[in-house]
Amino acid sequence: MGRIACSLLLLLAAALAAPLAGAQAKAGAEQRTSRYLDSIRQQPSLLLAFLRDMPKGGDLHNHLAGAIYAESMIDFAAQDGLCVDRTTSFLVAPPCDASCDAYTSKPAVSCGYRDHVLYNSIVDAWSMRNWHPGEGSGHDHFFATFDKFFLSTLNHTGDSLAEAAARAAEDHLQYLELMHTAGGLQSAQLGSKLGWDDDFAHMRQKLLAGGLPEIIAATRRELDGDEAKAQLLLKCGTPLADAGCAVTVRYLYQVLRGLPQEQVFAQILTGFELAQADPRFVGLNLVMPEDWYVPMHDFELHMRILDYLHGVYPKVHISLHAGELAMGLVPPEGLRFHIRESIEQGHAERIGHGVAVMNERDPVGLLREMAQRRVLVEICLTSNDGILGVRGKDHPLPVYLKYGVPVALATDDEGVSRSDMAHEYLRAVETYGLSYAELKRMARQSEEHSFLPGASLWSETKTFRPVAACAGDSPDAGRFSASCTTFLDQNQRAREQWRLEREFDLFEKRVASSE
Repeated sequence: MGRIACSLLLLLAAALAAPLAGAQAKAGAEQRTSRYLDSIRQQPSLLLAFLRDMPKGGDLHNHLAGAIYAESMIDFAAQDGLCVDRTTSFLVAPPCDASCDAYTSKPAVSCGYRDHVLYNSIVDAWSMRNWHPGEGSGHDHFFATFDKFFLSTLNHTGDSLAEAAARAAEDHLQYLELMHTAGGLQSAQLGSKLGWDDDFAHMRQKLLAGGLPEIIAATRRELDGDEAKAQLLLKCGTPLADAGCAVTVRYLYQVLRGLPQEQVFAQILTGFELAQADPRFVGLNLVMPEDWYVPMHDFELHMRILDYLHGVYPKVHISLHAGELAMGLVPPEGLRFHIRESIEQGHAERIGHGVAVMNERDPVGLLREMAQRRVLVEICLTSNDGILGVRGKDHPLPVYLKYGVPVALATDDEGVSRSDMAHEYLRAVETYGLSYAELKRMARQSEEHSFLPGASLWSETKTFRPVAACAGDSPDAGRFSASCTTFLDQNQRAREQWRLEREFDLFEKRVASSE
């Protein structure tokens, strides 16, 4: 064999060996990271530090209003000159009592800055801090907080967006889908004005002709301003930019399902119209306690509305709260069908909570259906414990995993719950002994099931094998193949997934090097 031919063979062998060596090195770092997690399972402080630094992908179940800590809400209220009822901790409009004396009934919220008793009582009333089982209902205390601090949120959406993004970045999250009732209750008020109509098509036309497009346009302009304020607060585009500037934020239009039917219809229609008109709105969700009278009584009506409007707007994504219930909270028959009907009639691609799944009719059949249809469950462990008292072996997370239902951890209302995503991961590991591979799968699933546009990076999600266009590329490479570059340019969801893989690569190398 000639010298040139030998040289060509050596070059070819080296070219083939390089990707293999890279893959082996990556696998080795992942295995060493897994071993390190196993070595610190009984050391909560080290475990928390590991989980805080671990890339976590996205938070798909996060209510903007509930994401903000009470301390920030107090600052918002003080800036707006609001007063607080000392007995109930409800915010009320000024004028406030002239004095901050402890005997005044309606002091300014700002009085709390120099009255630690008042300040602490507000924080406890506006969150789950210092609430303990036996001190009344955790469910009732949790949901009562929103009415108490509501006035503080009205002028501070931009501040809230900045806080949510900054905290997500600290938690090594890169994507947020925030549930947000953008535009306030304008569409609900329009629905009330125009009244109910059993003919859904006619009611939709009435709303569109009666001013809904103007509400949509105003809502989009309002969000422009809120996002601009958030970017200003985070110092985006400057050398002092907060890490939150790099978090991708999208919105699920939040429908208040406890309102009268004409208002709920108008809000659901608003969600579909917003998602069609503005790429920042990637879908919609129905909120408010599932066990309250109207959400229970009108549940099937809400599913029929969603079914009809899904037919009109088939590309709009839907995630639904369902099964955020427990035995005794509602009659047994109220536990039997919400998850199944949310998927089969409400067209939910994701389910929020899903705690009551084993109380559904044919629960094993439902679990298999969810696995087959790839319906992800947004698991909110801290919230489910505080609100429903469901924790540990009583929570269905292990059952979802057993039947191959995709799951992702989520924070729900981290400000009210006094938690964050790192502690959701900590609770999952300490309670269920999850492996590093299982945690990594959850993080990947959070982005696989995001409502971002475009194709997935993965050709399948059992082993997470990349699509053909990126099969020969590595996230630690400085350059990508032309085919992968084109694919990523065309698909936003795949770009976010690639970014997550890059973060995993860096994280695992850091852990492996320090093991």
